[in-house]
Amino acid sequence: MAEPLLALDDIRAGYGDAVVLDGVSLDIPPHGSLAVLGRNGVGKSTLLLTIMGFTDLRRGTIRWQGKDITRMSSFRRARAGIGWVPQERDIFATLSVEENLTVAARPGHWTLQTVYALFPRLEERRANMGNQLSGGEQQMLTIARTLMTNPDLLLLDEPLEGLAPIVAEELSAAIVQMSAGERIALVLVEQHAEIALSLTDSAIVIERGAIAHSGPSKALLDDHEVLDRYIGLKLAE
Repeated sequence: MAEPLLALDDIRAGYGDAVVLDGVSLDIPPHGSLAVLGRNGVGKSTLLLTIMGFTDLRRGTIRWQGKDITRMSSFRRARAGIGWVPQERDIFATLSVEENLTVAARPGHWTLQTVYALFPRLEERRANMGNQLSGGEQQMLTIARTLMTNPDLLLLDEPLEGLAPIVAEELSAAIVQMSAGERIALVLVEQHAEIALSLTDSAIVIERGAIAHSGPSKALLDDHEVLDRYIGLKLAE
């Protein structure tokens, strides 16, 4: 059995005196895709922030490609191949699209050519400043800029939030393409459970800071009782 790309063991983490995650353990295989589901405030985004090293870790270990990175700084985790796309679209407003993409580029599969193929809109707007883009285009730029660092793992924190349906469809298709080539692993935090489960291989549901359910995404999508219990999502029979 292949060694996990990322492994979390008995993680207890939060902010200051507040504990948000307690006893979280999970493995992400190379090229795997994981949906992280749950109601608001249960710790989904905190999980991504903990993987990146932005929370106060009280217990547990984080291993990346077999190496212990529990105490590694956030910027070193990024250099090691963990890419993070936060909810906030932290683009450079006064740089062009192309400048945003090349400012932190690293060698690898993802180049201007390949990200433009993934996001044709960005090629059309490549000379526009970041603040001249629509919200959907800014989200595409945020994801594309992270891809340009050529990470082995991409953490996506609610990438479809607030987007028009047609733009959300475009981004969903891009996520499928990203994972299809087996060049990158994905962790997707998303409020739209049905979409998240359709885009990933496996899923976890977080409840009160702990993993309440884990398994294949397809099986969870078909388990209406579990989705209703933990997420409040009622699906038509």
